[in-house]
Amino acid sequence: MARHTTTALLIAAALVTSVANVGCVRRLIAVTSEPAGATVWLNDREIGRTPCEAEFTYYGTYDVRLQLDGYEPLSTTGEAKAPIWDNLGPDLVAEALPAKLESMNAWHYTLVPTSMDHAALLERARQLRDRPAPAAPAGENEPAAPAPAPAG
Repeated sequence: MARHTTTALLIAAALVTSVANVGCVRRLIAVTSEPAGATVWLNDREIGRTPCEAEFTYYGTYDVRLQLDGYEPLSTTGEAKAPIWDNLGPDLVAEALPAKLESMNAWHYTLVPTSMDHAALLERARQLRDRPAPAAPAGENEPAAPAPAPAG
């Protein structure tokens, strides 16, 4: 009886060890910018300054914000795409392999310097101010009916 218990324990230990040694997939988003040093937010979570990396769980579209002094802030999106081996079906085999797999999505953004030309800024403001207002749709220029007096 003790021999069967020992054999069962050895088999259980082997199963636990084999499951623990199964590889895993590390999913990364790497963000770079020109110039480097911009602060990066993915889905409103700060991940660091470019160049930087962040691990993620789900593939799909992410909101990306970059900000660097002297440059216009950038709000855009990035698409984290799955490699063929990390799609439904092949991912079961990939997860079972005794290897460390990595899925890397690299995004690069170019920042635009902030314009310090105050004269050009004032000229744009004058042009906007002097531009005729767009025509209001029919019915919007009519005064609103007065609200009824509260009862009571």
